[in-house]
Amino acid sequence: MSKGGAVYIMSCPDKTTLYVGVTADLFNRVIQHKEKFHPASFTAKYNCSLLVYYKWFEGIEEAIAEEKRIKGGSRKKKVQLIEASNAGWKDLFDSIDPLY
Repeated sequence: MSKGGAVYIMSCPDKTTLYVGVTADLFNRVIQHKEKFHPASFTAKYNCSLLVYYKWFEGIEEAIAEEKRIKGGSRKKKVQLIEASNAGWKDLFDSIDPLY
């Protein structure tokens, strides 16, 4: 049986930079981004600290496939994806169930 996962998009506060990722532990992964756990990482360098989009998948393989699809799209498509569910680009971190 495969473990589930999530694909997510982080943004910097001024919305100029987006980061697309995938993880089996969204809650802790977002904390790592926010706390700049990896100081040399892309998200730390560009201050991508706002979780503006995420979607859960039953299997991590599905999440990885969706991450690749999103990464392969244009910025315009990423913005459309975010705004379809989060028009105000609010930080969605508090909506994550840490036990999921």
